[in-house]
Amino acid sequence: MITLLEARGISKRFGGLTALSDVSLTIHKGEVYGLIGPNGAGKTTVFNLLTGVYPPSSGEIDFSPDGEPASIAGKKPYDICRAGVGRTFQNIRLFKDLTVLDNVVIALEQNQTYSLLSSFLHLPSWAASREEVLKSARDLLRLMRLDHKSFDLARNLSYGEQRHLEIARALATNPRLLLLDEPAAGMNPTETEDLLHCINTIRDRFGIAILLIEHDMSLVMSVCQRIQVLDYGRTIASGTPEEIANNPQVISAYLGSDNNDDADGDSTTKAEPEPSIAKTLTEGAR
Repeated sequence: MITLLEARGISKRFGGLTALSDVSLTIHKGEVYGLIGPNGAGKTTVFNLLTGVYPPSSGEIDFSPDGEPASIAGKKPYDICRAGVGRTFQNIRLFKDLTVLDNVVIALEQNQTYSLLSSFLHLPSWAASREEVLKSARDLLRLMRLDHKSFDLARNLSYGEQRHLEIARALATNPRLLLLDEPAAGMNPTETEDLLHCINTIRDRFGIAILLIEHDMSLVMSVCQRIQVLDYGRTIASGTPEEIANNPQVISAYLGSDNNDDADGDSTTKAEPEPSIAKTLTEGAR
């Protein structure tokens, strides 16, 4: 397997709070890698360190899109994006007063090099480039099954469609590694099934590696080749879906422990599990 991204011992501290402590991960080219854990485990912090939103307090992050590792730790988000790391966000961030097509076109045009003069005068070089951008945008919308909504305003899309549009826009940056932060959040079962199809298509058609944060464990177990589990900012397990689903430490992190006693000697109530996680982990990966 060819390593695309390697993070070694990354940590993040906010004053006296340690949000992430000595986390390492390696992502191979073309794989779908899951990053899971209870709420507040540090998953989105990992994304923010990998994409330059925050610099790591310690640790190294190397990205190797062309085979030669180069450090991206602490670089600006736009430099990391240009290097080939794209992402979506837990909270949807679209240009909601623009059309669906224009949302993707704006992302595609970041890679264009025509001059302001050629754009202003609509010179042939600009026209040819513009037509190529529009074709690519339509192809991405077709991939995400949004081509029939090209001229709708982004705000008028359903929640699931907005999620798909955000993925299309991230793909428009031409990433080698795509970070998806809870892409199935708020989706109904049909929309989640469509998302599963889209993730597999992205991997197979473009050869893009995907790092996935998701609470829908049926989706994670279906699409990921390897999974890493965080709890309280630390890695507690990593392995195949089957290994993770049967790992006692992972089950304990999600379901809580009933071995603690209160001051009167009575057993404490087990923490309420996240339903989809509890069901999948206790049944095992299928």
